[in-house]
Amino acid sequence: MTTLEARSVSVAYLMARTRQRVQALRDVSLSVQTGEFLAVVGPSGCGKSTLLNVVAGLVRPTAGSIDLDGVPVTSPRRETALVFQSAALMPWRTVLDNAAYGLEIQGVRRSEARTRARSFINLVGLGGFEESFPRELSGGMQQRASLARALAVEPKLLLLDEPLAAVDAQTREYMQNELQQIWMHTRHTAILVTHQIREAIYLADRVVVLSARPGQVKAVIPIDLPRPRFRFTLQDPRFTAFELQIWTLLQDQSSIGTKSPALMSVVAGR
Repeated sequence: MTTLEARSVSVAYLMARTRQRVQALRDVSLSVQTGEFLAVVGPSGCGKSTLLNVVAGLVRPTAGSIDLDGVPVTSPRRETALVFQSAALMPWRTVLDNAAYGLEIQGVRRSEARTRARSFINLVGLGGFEESFPRELSGGMQQRASLARALAVEPKLLLLDEPLAAVDAQTREYMQNELQQIWMHTRHTAILVTHQIREAIYLADRVVVLSARPGQVKAVIPIDLPRPRFRFTLQDPRFTAFELQIWTLLQDQSSIGTKSPALMSVVAGR
């Protein structure tokens, strides 16, 4: 079944200071199947996060439409959870209370919310840190708490906006594997925005490649690598072929040029 359908989505906005009109996305169409893990890559500024915000109902498209389970998305919905680049935890709440917050907002009693949140804290590997405050956690642990908060509401659609961008390289590799394991356990429909080509291939069932701004779908590439995937999967000739294919698509953009810092950051995985 199709969980999400985007039809000819375009987004334009005015720069506050210059009043210049900027076209962020143009005529983006894609579908996401139930239980699928989709990754979106593209150069910096191509509209990846804008697309995610449209899907989340935080931004209204200038043209086109988004349907979730056949219902138009016009505002944030409780069936959708979004994990940002920064953990965005409330510093006065413990890990457990942060994880339970989304459930409390939905009207779940605090005691029940805490009970339900506790199982997801364990799922993300934070068991034993329930009563810790965000300031007492590493960056990677804070992102785990943020992920637990998103998972606790048991969303139909999990949106991940570069959730591992702020952690160090070693922690990022470790959390990529953890994220894969969590997704295989929950089977939530998931959309990941990332600058890292390897991260996209490692985690996704399909990778959507966007062009330079205004973002348009250049290609949708099925990743037919078996799961679970491991670090040695990166040495698989098929993995290397996917990486070269996506890199070539990103390089072949006359509006950027092969020496663009934004493009090179994508290739370097930064």
